[in-house]
Amino acid sequence: MSTQYTDLIREYSHGWKPWQNESVLSHIFMPDGLGVRLHLKDPGFWRVLGLMMPGMNDPDEGALRVRASAYDASYTYVTVNWRNNITLHIETATHGDDLVMLVSPEFVKILPRPMSLIISGVVAWGREGYAMRQDDTLLLHGPSGDIPVYMTAPAFTEYFAKMTTPYIAAQLSEEIGISTGKRRSLDEIKAIIAGGREAHFASHAKYGEYAEAFNAMQNAIFWSTIYAPDTDQPVSPVSRIWIDSNCAGYLLFCWDTYFAAMMAGFDNKALAYANAVAITRSIRECGFVPNSYGPTGHCSYDRSQPPVGSMVCLWLYHRYGDEWFLSDVYDDLKTWNNWFFDHRRTENNNLTWGSCGPYEPVTGDFGIEITNVATWQSAAFESGLDNTPMYDDVKYDSEKNLFELDDVGLTGLFIHDCLCLAEMARVLGKDDDARLFEERASSTEDALETLWDEETGMYLNRRLDTGTFDHVLTPFHFHALFSRRSKGAHAERMVKEHLLNPEEFWGEYVLPSVMRNHPAYTEDHFYWRGPIWGPMNMLVYMALREHGMEEVRRELAKKCNALVLKEWLENGNVHENYNADTGVGQSTCFYHWGALNGLIALIEREEGNL
Repeated sequence: MSTQYTDLIREYSHGWKPWQNESVLSHIFMPDGLGVRLHLKDPGFWRVLGLMMPGMNDPDEGALRVRASAYDASYTYVTVNWRNNITLHIETATHGDDLVMLVSPEFVKILPRPMSLIISGVVAWGREGYAMRQDDTLLLHGPSGDIPVYMTAPAFTEYFAKMTTPYIAAQLSEEIGISTGKRRSLDEIKAIIAGGREAHFASHAKYGEYAEAFNAMQNAIFWSTIYAPDTDQPVSPVSRIWIDSNCAGYLLFCWDTYFAAMMAGFDNKALAYANAVAITRSIRECGFVPNSYGPTGHCSYDRSQPPVGSMVCLWLYHRYGDEWFLSDVYDDLKTWNNWFFDHRRTENNNLTWGSCGPYEPVTGDFGIEITNVATWQSAAFESGLDNTPMYDDVKYDSEKNLFELDDVGLTGLFIHDCLCLAEMARVLGKDDDARLFEERASSTEDALETLWDEETGMYLNRRLDTGTFDHVLTPFHFHALFSRRSKGAHAERMVKEHLLNPEEFWGEYVLPSVMRNHPAYTEDHFYWRGPIWGPMNMLVYMALREHGMEEVRRELAKKCNALVLKEWLENGNVHENYNADTGVGQSTCFYHWGALNGLIALIEREEGNL
């Protein structure tokens, strides 16, 4: 990596960040890895709360809702509800290298005995250092020296907290302030918090009526971001809840992480670059960026995922203009494109999904390394559309380890990948590469034209076993709009007759993951069989941009914005996917790429189209 990249990440990472995976109530001072974690002790229930994650809503573990977060952690705000007895409003702010916290209890009912607030010391990721208690002070000691931690309430001896690290505690009967570095009064802490709060929300004012869409997206990315000690950088897995049980420590999915980079990149270059670089450099020796990747060898060694990396990295370049960033990612993105060209083309020069076949287990992880390897399901997983009805009847060639299908969606994405790489190559002065990618795009565009069905007015998947078109439509079919050959009448018919058709994709909530008049939509409406997904909407939106279509983009942006705000404003959730009839969130309730729906509106507003 370039020195510009390492310097950028080092500067961004410095200071207090809630980057420990298990709990957003942990704030760690970087780079030392020392910090504090808040816990709530209920004497009537004998439980200690401390492992809290966004979207958690459990009667025995508490419910946590995120409210606000600055990307540099200069201000954060979450609420914790415990057994409907108490709600804690927890705000933090930074003052130089010091952290202050304000814990404000809101009692639903008065309990016979007050709860305890416990502040424990943390030494994360095997770093050097220790925590110790000195009277009413918690002392953190590390490479940078001592960090004292104070609280404004009188110290309370909580003998039975079941804690294994040093801690201080106070009875939670009123507001409690916590400060590091120097002892501060409650009023001083409140003043720092108020300053951080005011500055944070003032920064949202520039987004006007779309400020809450930005707030939802910022929270979705910030509270999903953790620290990867093996690569010494922040990364943004899809959801803390999702990866909580992952023994590898964290897990990055391919297109999920690129989209995280895109969302962060709207307003935070460092975090955007960190995610784009992290997933790009997970590329395997055989040439593909894997479906999933984690530390200690956890990886999907047999399959990739939709090739959106070049699109996202070029978008970031257009936003920030750093040629060094393009140089950092270009070679791996080029290798990945070559891999798709060499291993996923059909006899008709279109592309299809597949698997690289069985391999010797690396970690012994049965789920990743043995199950669904070199099968129909592994090819479906490579598409990212795990159970889409689009592939229900498609045959899997077990010798070639490929779907027997000319796939419109992947072919369109590959064309766009080639065109993005050609532009990157020209920026970097690699003219021979640029010509290669232009030629590759052109020949694939020729192949895609063989999938146009004049009667349907759509590019259709073609079964290789029968030579017939498949009429099951999904938003992935609109990836054909990435082809320059689709401009004009083809694009107009696709949008008018299908995208804006309420019997197929249009409606109050858009875009369903399969056409509305397909049996899977009405009978299943689960996962990729009907619900709305942020990445599908984003890719259709990006394809529409290739044709102008400002009016269609504007209406799509409005509908996507309303969709994400419905759950965000009501419940503080950003969902993995949404019911296409009701707009209610489904699956994981705090999963960052749901906020792509808000990003569409933010981009359109920025460009003056909203």
